[in-house]
Amino acid sequence: MKDIFDAFEKGHNEFLNSLNDATAWTPSERFTALQAQSTELSNLAELMGRGLSKSLTKITETHKERWQKSLSNFNQSMENMGRTQKTGGLFSAWEDYWKDASQRMVLTMDTLRQRGDNFLEHEEAGCPPVLNYDYEVVLDGADLPHPSCYMLLRIVPPRDAHCREHKPWKRPYIIIDPRAGHGAGIGGFKPDSQVGVALHDGHPAYFVAFRRMPEKGQTLADVTRAEAAFVRKVMELHPQAPHPVVTGNCQGGWATLLLAATNPDLTGPVVLNGAPVSTWSGRVGENPMRYNAGVLGGTWNAMYYSDLGHGVFDGADLVQNFELLNPSRNYFGKYYDLYAKVDTEPERFLEFERWWGGYFLLNEAEMRWIVEQLFVGNRLSKNEAQLEPGRNVDIKQIRAPIIVFASWGDNITPPQQAINWIMDTYTDEREIAIRGQRIIYMIHDQVGHLGIFVSSKIAKKEHTEVTSTLKTIEALAPGLYEMTIDDYEGDLLEREFTVSFHERTIDDLKLIDDGRDDEIPFAAVARASEQQAEFYDVCMRPLVQAGVTEQSADLRRKTHPLRVQRASFSSLNPFLGALPGRAERVREERSPAAPDNPFVELQHVNAALIEQSMDLCRDLRDTMYESLFFSIWGSPYMRWFGRTRQPGRTLKRKDELRNLPPVQAALMHIEEGGFCEAVIRMLILLAESRGNVRRDRLERSARVLTQDEPFKSLKAEERSFMLHEQTLIVEFARDQAIETLPKLLKTKEDRELASNVVRYVPGTIDEMAPHTLEMLRTFNRVLGLPSVSGDITDDPLLSASPLGTAQTVRLPEQFEDTYGKFVDEAVDKTEVKAASASPAPKKASPRKSPERKPAERKAPARKAARPAATKSAGPSKPRGTAKTSEEPAE
Repeated sequence: MKDIFDAFEKGHNEFLNSLNDATAWTPSERFTALQAQSTELSNLAELMGRGLSKSLTKITETHKERWQKSLSNFNQSMENMGRTQKTGGLFSAWEDYWKDASQRMVLTMDTLRQRGDNFLEHEEAGCPPVLNYDYEVVLDGADLPHPSCYMLLRIVPPRDAHCREHKPWKRPYIIIDPRAGHGAGIGGFKPDSQVGVALHDGHPAYFVAFRRMPEKGQTLADVTRAEAAFVRKVMELHPQAPHPVVTGNCQGGWATLLLAATNPDLTGPVVLNGAPVSTWSGRVGENPMRYNAGVLGGTWNAMYYSDLGHGVFDGADLVQNFELLNPSRNYFGKYYDLYAKVDTEPERFLEFERWWGGYFLLNEAEMRWIVEQLFVGNRLSKNEAQLEPGRNVDIKQIRAPIIVFASWGDNITPPQQAINWIMDTYTDEREIAIRGQRIIYMIHDQVGHLGIFVSSKIAKKEHTEVTSTLKTIEALAPGLYEMTIDDYEGDLLEREFTVSFHERTIDDLKLIDDGRDDEIPFAAVARASEQQAEFYDVCMRPLVQAGVTEQSADLRRKTHPLRVQRASFSSLNPFLGALPGRAERVREERSPAAPDNPFVELQHVNAALIEQSMDLCRDLRDTMYESLFFSIWGSPYMRWFGRTRQPGRTLKRKDELRNLPPVQAALMHIEEGGFCEAVIRMLILLAESRGNVRRDRLERSARVLTQDEPFKSLKAEERSFMLHEQTLIVEFARDQAIETLPKLLKTKEDRELASNVVRYVPGTIDEMAPHTLEMLRTFNRVLGLPSVSGDITDDPLLSASPLGTAQTVRLPEQFEDTYGKFVDEAVDKTEVKAASASPAPKKASPRKSPERKPAERKAPARKAARPAATKSAGPSKPRGTAKTSEEPAE
């Protein structure tokens, strides 16, 4: 009996551990193994039942609502038809509808013909980027030591657009579009897309595009080297500007992570839009795309189709898979919208189809890496991905801020895949802060995958805010934040948003998902995929390659259904020769039916029912996919089979974080520093007491840390070093950090000024939370100052400047959005420098801004944003005073 009770006291997963130990098979352990298997089967049944219940409930509710709406519209159209018949106008309404429908059909067919012509023209031109802007090639990847098909394009600002003038200190923006079967250009597809937002704000904009055909032998390592060369070229062209912002769209997002992780000294803030990084993640009952490898096959599929292409994978196959995700939209809905709105829709339809119908190719090595390392193996978030042998990609090496943009309406990259890599990479939010990292994420409620970086009015506000907020985001203390848009004002196109940043924990990220047990079966898929790929490579590949030639591969690409669809419905088709003339006459004689025509209403109802029926088939198919996936790969045996591919990266325990060298180095210097260190420490403590940071408070903090002396004299590396160091001190020695403030502020004048600066940032006392006010009182008590009273609404450092004339100081253009009342458009950089160099008036200012006092140690020189702080063996040397930067910091 004792063995039985011992078995019940053991964990449910002992079965997996016991199979690894050939000697661990006592009767008690055998009973535990059986119990574990039973528990695994019970958990699998619960998981499948939960997914099936959720899917069927969603199908029932969604389609019931749509059916009721269609039925209501049908009844309304019948009533309208009855009223029309009573008035004797039914036959006239039918004539109007028949004429309108015939004309719309002719115009729709002509638009499809134009799409086919555009496709052929685009293919003949080599599929250039579909950017809405003029551009010039700055650097061609084919000319690099490791050739690639990528190019760096400089976007030429349109003359007729209201764009701010470029300034030398303006931070450049580099946009990397996805190479997933389509061509480049979607990020600059519309005037209000990412490129348009950057140009409107006066920033130099660059675009990473690519040719249709990859270079011979091109790998993703070559692509990453090319992108690094592009960033260096942009830095060379803008020596006075901060490091460029790199924005990655979809698969360009994980490519941006590869770039930033392998070249941490190059990039500025990194923006990831709908980027799939944790590819196993998702919610049960949703996100069916992640099951494809387990149901349809893994890496061997990519290898087989690459062999059919003579070593080149055809992007049209990827596009076809994307279309199957939503067949009602891709095979019916978009064509019906064109037919129903043929007077206004063709231009938008043709623009999008020009990008959607541009099919690009990938080398077998590139496609295999993407499938094997990322989508099937999920190795990037587990720190197992290798760009090439011996070259691991560690996301922890990224030093620049990372902004992640995801959406609940994205069925290709759900928020879990865009965000879960954070909890897979870091022990908790404290480790993010310890490493000097800033990770900001935001999740939209509605916008779909393409809408994230195409001209979606819903998504536009996020792009605008990401672009403008980057100017102040680096003033945040290292850590994990969620960015929310709280309020807005103004018209849609000129709308201004109020943004706040909320400190988050890893536990908060877990709430985005519904648990991660559903990811365990993917480990078995990964192992099976590896074995299938090995079998195909050894046994099948030689036979397939023997039957493929360059000519047969080219013939397969030309006869792909998507290409044939467009080419056959073009001017090459002799049966369409009379269509352009007929369409022109229809446009001249166009007479659309009235919107309330009962036959038009009935047409809309029928179209809605057809689309709903296709959606119902899709939803049932996805439900079947999920059930089949877990039935095959979720059993106890398959969990055991995939055990070697299941573990993620080894994370440090929370109690081990204090022993990291950066933490120990910072704590050793807790009593060292001066006015700058003290103010930064107090601001971090203040932010910690608030838990979130409103945009206006962040702007005041950014102003103090970048535009006011003595902070303005700091180099960017010094400012980053101080923020990182003081964050570690506050995190691991909070009480001591407060108690040692008097040792940093030795004079009464410095203490009063530091207190006023810190009171200026949160605003008026009425706006402060109780814990914020209590923290300010604690500062004054420790520093021996009177209790907090009264509001400080003017910048104390600006009023205390040796200039003595704060009202006449002009700020550089990059702070116009934040501090517009201080900026004059006519003032350029020279005038700013002249104002700074002009002698101070004799009028005495309230007090002088303290000169930056040297600390008792020197910040080590470094290229990366986060230094490796070390303590010298000899006596500590004072830190040298930084030279005043002639360029305004952004």
